[in-house]
Amino acid sequence: MDRKFGLLNSKSVDLLTNTFWNIGFYMHIIFGGIALFIGWTQFSPKMRNRRMALHRKLGKVYVVAVLLSALAGIYIGFFATGGWVSSAGFICLGIVWLYTTLKAYLHIKSAEIEKHQKMMVYSYAACFAAVTLRIWLPLLTMVYGDFSKAYLVVAWLCWIPNLIVAYLITRRTANQ
Repeated sequence: MDRKFGLLNSKSVDLLTNTFWNIGFYMHIIFGGIALFIGWTQFSPKMRNRRMALHRKLGKVYVVAVLLSALAGIYIGFFATGGWVSSAGFICLGIVWLYTTLKAYLHIKSAEIEKHQKMMVYSYAACFAAVTLRIWLPLLTMVYGDFSKAYLVVAWLCWIPNLIVAYLITRRTANQ
């Protein structure tokens, strides 16, 4: 199958045929997609209050999906297009996503509900970087006229503003 399109077009044939990179790449996009798909449902107070068992089950699926996707994302981050600048951005994103999710899990296990909820806002903000990357990348590619330059910026821009929004959300809810 020809894989020379989009982001994969910037990858070498050696990397595209590397078994470990492919496992990491597909693990990242499949489990990241699962986390993105179910994560937003966890913020519904109506669902949480009416179906707590479902909330807990979906939460466990989210945590496992994040664990697998974030670890794979950290690994493939070392091979990011653009060198160390973009690699550092994506590796930091993977670490933040993993950390916030694990902290949220530990908080709920300790019955620290408010801390759990705040950490989940940060976790999903990191997860949502998948969406913001896809919004910013075509715009930045048009602005710079070059995919590689845009990718250096988007490696950071896809998640740092999301965390700022998460901070504003958690700060606002703490003041209510």
